Amino acid sequence: MKHLWQRLVAFGFRLLYNELAWLYDPVSWLVSKGQWGRWVRSHWPWLPASGRVLEVGSGPGHLLADLAAAGYEATGLDLSAAMQRLARRRLRRRRLPARLCRGRAEALPFAPATFDAVLLTFPTALVYDPACLEEMARVLRPGGRLLVVEMATLGGHGPLDAGLEWLYRATGQRGPAPDLPELLRAAGLVARHEQVPVADTTVSLTLADKALIPPGG
Repeated sequence: MKHLWQRLVAFGFRLLYNELAWLYDPVSWLVSKGQWGRWVRSHWPWLPASGRVLEVGSGPGHLLADLAAAGYEATGLDLSAAMQRLARRRLRRRRLPARLCRGRAEALPFAPATFDAVLLTFPTALVYDPACLEEMARVLRPGGRLLVVEMATLGGHGPLDAGLEWLYRATGQRGPAPDLPELLRAAGLVARHEQVPVADTTVSLTLADKALIPPGG
């Protein structure tokens, strides 16, 4: 029964990222109590002041558009063609320049040392795959930064919060997870956790920096 439930959840997420991509924004707003936009931008104070930024899993393009509007040379990578269509529409509507690429996080289609920052917001469990982390470290320039918005926790105690927490647990978004900073250190980055308060919620970030001079260099 547990295996069947996991398959149903995976199928639901696949629909949300593809055929039902148009529902992504209202669903995200609902499960975050309207804080989704602030959650995905919670890393902003740790971004470099300028430069080339890659968003892995750029989805419908909200953050990508904000990056382009702020003057960053932004690139969004996503496997979903439906999400990329939404992102392209959003960028065109706002008349913003940004590059969109289809691809996988574990095989990034970019040359080494291409980006000043790499961003992921609420990534799948793939982010804990050493091959994926090594790819992101590879495309970072020396002195570049990886920023991961890992999760958010609700601070309220009402029925809405209880219901949302049940939903998070039921869909596998709560429970033990690998220590991401430790995995990033194994990939050659200097990593740490940060906690950001957003209204009555708390967002958990992981920040990791690539050394200007490689160890032993």
